[in-house]
Amino acid sequence: MNAESRLARVAGLLYLIVVLTGFFSLAYVPSRLVVHGDPQATLERMAASEMLLRYGVASFLVEQVAFLFLAFALYRLLRAVDQVVAAVMVLLVVASVPLALMTVVERLNLLSLLERSDATHASGELLALARSSFDAYSHGLLVTSLFWGLWLFPFGFLVMRSGLLPRVLGVFLMIGCAGYVVDVVCSIVLPGYGDMAMSNYMTLPAAIGEIGSCLWLLLAGIRRVTGLPVPPVRPL
Repeated sequence: MNAESRLARVAGLLYLIVVLTGFFSLAYVPSRLVVHGDPQATLERMAASEMLLRYGVASFLVEQVAFLFLAFALYRLLRAVDQVVAAVMVLLVVASVPLALMTVVERLNLLSLLERSDATHASGELLALARSSFDAYSHGLLVTSLFWGLWLFPFGFLVMRSGLLPRVLGVFLMIGCAGYVVDVVCSIVLPGYGDMAMSNYMTLPAAIGEIGSCLWLLLAGIRRVTGLPVPPVRPL
């Protein structure tokens, strides 16, 4: 296995970590703890399953670290295609990480609140603080998700131009970028957008492109394409 293939599989492994920890922290944990429209019930669930909430926070932190390393691994793989576009891809990822980490601080604040209070007999003040924390967390994720979408466009462009991965994945990644942007804009300008059926499918192309890219990198590595100036990669 040459250095480029090893690097591709490292990128695939990092991507797999991002996918699994992201699913756990952003999908599974909220599905078990969040009762939409009922902060009292949500607070009680979180108090009853505090360790699950803590695991969600920890997995989110792991996801962000892996995401950052993934961007640099992909840069090394794809910079020969277009170094400027590859740099933009990395910059968008780097910009998203501080936003995401600031968002997860709200979960840590909520954990501190739960440690100091009895959620089963929540006062009006406690509910107000919890609601404020819930809103800050969701609003922070909304802003962060804009960058989670934007980085997919240069990534998809590089995939399509390089041919190192199936070009159809690049198409899904670029469409996924548009889906994320539309999803964020609609969430801001359309009241009740979250209850609309279309909101459940806006990020589906991105999921297909990202999971497909993850599995391809992990299982198949990269394809050799004649004429592509692949830069030397030092052995890992």
